[in-house]
Amino acid sequence: MSEPIRVVLVEDNDVFREALELLLGLRPEMQVVATVADGADAAGVVAEVRPDVVLMDYRLPGLDGVQATRAVKEASPETAVVCLTASANLRERDALLEAGAVDCLRKDDGLDAIVAAIRNAARRAAA
Repeated sequence: MSEPIRVVLVEDNDVFREALELLLGLRPEMQVVATVADGADAAGVVAEVRPDVVLMDYRLPGLDGVQATRAVKEASPETAVVCLTASANLRERDALLEAGAVDCLRKDDGLDAIVAAIRNAARRAAA
């Protein structure tokens, strides 16, 4: 069996972050290695734990998702970033992709879509 996909969650909503951590943790191919609630903390944690994928919210305290994505990519260029947002408009989604995110999903896309995006991002990062 291959190594699990190492994931860092960057999400300020405690309930959503904890639920996502629990649901991803139930999947044998995923391992949540860290969670942070503030965009300003994302790059430091990523530099320390070197995940395969970061699941990044858009609206965050400290740094927003665009700024935090840039910082994460600077700290760990090999880490893929998938953005997960409740309400980013097209301009904001484009800014996330320009900052280095490989995909941008809505929080209501469902767990299967989120897991598929994490898998695709991990494959892309490994290539």
